[in-house]
Amino acid sequence: MGKPMITVEVAYALAHKQKIVQLQVPEGTTVREAALRSGLDAEFPELDLSESPLGIFGKGIARPQEHVLQDNDRVEIYRPLLADPKEVRKQRAARAAEAKAEAEKTAAAD
Repeated sequence: MGKPMITVEVAYALAHKQKIVQLQVPEGTTVREAALRSGLDAEFPELDLSESPLGIFGKGIARPQEHVLQDNDRVEIYRPLLADPKEVRKQRAARAAEAKAEAEKTAAAD
């Protein structure tokens, strides 16, 4: 007799399209293995499931090839960031400083 089976979901989302696949996998299946078994790379050709960052219920998993799934886990496939968050914060702070300086300049002129 084989290993007992567990039920997991694998999810991938774009801004305009989301897909969740429910799988029955053997107990002991890793996060990466479930992603590879999902077949989502056939529907989303841009996905490289062997390298994509993965998580479970919104929490990133550092070593998905080692992390063993539990029954009813939801594996999430993450897209790469389009912008460096640190750089975005710097730009936002610079814009806020400019706006504040302009407001102070306008107030001083009144």
